[in-house]
Amino acid sequence: MSPPTRIAGRYVIERRLGAGGMSTVFQANDTVLERPVAVKLLAEHLADDDAFVARFRREALAAARLQHPNVVQVFDSGEDSQSHRHYIVMEYVDGPSCADLLRERKRFGLDETVHTVRDACHGLDYAHRAGVIHRDVKPGNLLVAEEMSTTKLADFGIAKAAEQTRITQVGSVLGTAAYLSPEQARGDESGPASDIYSLGVCAYQFLTGRLPHEYASLTELALKQQQDSVTPITDYRPDVPTELDEAIRLCLEREPGNRYATALEMAKAIEAGVHGETTAATRRLALSDYDTTRAIDATAATQALRSPAAPEGRPPTRVAPLPAAQPAGTPAEARRAQAEASRKAAARRRWGTFLALLAVLAAIAVVALALLSQNDSGGPTAPDADNVEQQIQQLRDFLRENTR
Repeated sequence: MSPPTRIAGRYVIERRLGAGGMSTVFQANDTVLERPVAVKLLAEHLADDDAFVARFRREALAAARLQHPNVVQVFDSGEDSQSHRHYIVMEYVDGPSCADLLRERKRFGLDETVHTVRDACHGLDYAHRAGVIHRDVKPGNLLVAEEMSTTKLADFGIAKAAEQTRITQVGSVLGTAAYLSPEQARGDESGPASDIYSLGVCAYQFLTGRLPHEYASLTELALKQQQDSVTPITDYRPDVPTELDEAIRLCLEREPGNRYATALEMAKAIEAGVHGETTAATRRLALSDYDTTRAIDATAATQALRSPAAPEGRPPTRVAPLPAAQPAGTPAEARRAQAEASRKAAARRRWGTFLALLAVLAAIAVVALALLSQNDSGGPTAPDADNVEQQIQQLRDFLRENTR
């Protein structure tokens, strides 16, 4: 069915701007205020989902309360009495989306990336403080107003309205999966940290021209998000300062608590990073990540020490103690310290293994000598089992005391 030519008696449809599974967006003219607007018409099949329509209206009202230079303003919403199509009327942004720019240029320059991400951060921070989560941050929802050289976030609330509705039950994917945070992929509740993750994916793609996790299926993406580390941006763009690389990849931490506390923290970190500087937030998060890694290693070491005793005659392998944490001034220094600590721990483990092998050989030698010892009659004498075990234990104690 062709779209209506006029909505709510005042918005005259002029041309189509884009379409998706949930809606189609048109440029229109507001004949009352005589200004260009963007009209989003919801897909006709969604009109039959009463639960969706009710949620959509609530979210449209929440989005309409957001008034910020980096947020696309919502002017009006409702149901057209003639076509019975549900609609949202928004500010018309005269310029491309970041998705359009990526298709055209493949990747952005450093200053352009920082400028775009900073604007988006300010818009998100404002919305988060107002209690509104975007849930669908992606390049297609980052619109560039060319006249003002400003980036604006579009489509607040649409993703939440679509949650737990018929379109999700039939397996449709809301938004683009690559930009969803791990907690969103698990079906957990979204929060400010989820938007920060999604914007971090955008920033990574702006600089590298690729996603942090390349995938062929949603299952593969979920596994990579949980198991794989993100390749440093500097591997693809040597001109990117290490501090900017670190600042962006901190947005992509698996756990929400390991990301920036606010979008404003992220904005400051990105701006500092492009100048080769760090912020208190990046240093705090880098040290937190280092401490978390050490805690995991310490837990593994504790479990190894508490494991059941090895079979008799085979001393357990000793786990080398972990090195003390050293303060780090920058995220890069923290990671270098972590790598150095891991190297030393590995060296100690190899030394411990070598000493354990010596213990095994010594124990065998003790048993062999006992078996070969002879009594006064010249015949072989069975060794005293208690005495042999005592000597082996003494060797173990000696090695343990001298490898601490």
